[in-house]
Amino acid sequence: MTHAEFARLAEEAVALIPARFRRAMTNLAVVIEDHPSASLLEEMEVEPPDSLYGLYSGTPLPERHWDDGNRLPDHITLFQQPIEEDAADADDVRIIIAETLLHEVGHYFGMSEEEIEEVETRFWHAREGGPEDA
Repeated sequence: MTHAEFARLAEEAVALIPARFRRAMTNLAVVIEDHPSASLLEEMEVEPPDSLYGLYSGTPLPERHWDDGNRLPDHITLFQQPIEEDAADADDVRIIIAETLLHEVGHYFGMSEEEIEEVETRFWHAREGGPEDA
């Protein structure tokens, strides 16, 4: 898959995020890199066979102060190579991107891992046509 095709899938995944959250996602850039560096994997304590699909870098919204002035954008980095390696096909790439993006956006909003997992479960259950209160 080309970088441009992968980027298009990432844009589609952003569009899946409910509008009220997308509007609140200010000064946030989604960046695509080929793969995480060895030092990042070590820092994140990710060892094979595990993979790192994405990473949020920045200050979560609830931790910002009222006097937070001009700042460079926070980043959500999607790592194309590990996502493609673990995906069965193009549709699976799309799903992994969406799941990863949803997870990292949760960090942007200051959610804990447990809260993010609950949102992910509810989001995907609702997308499959089930009740939203899963």
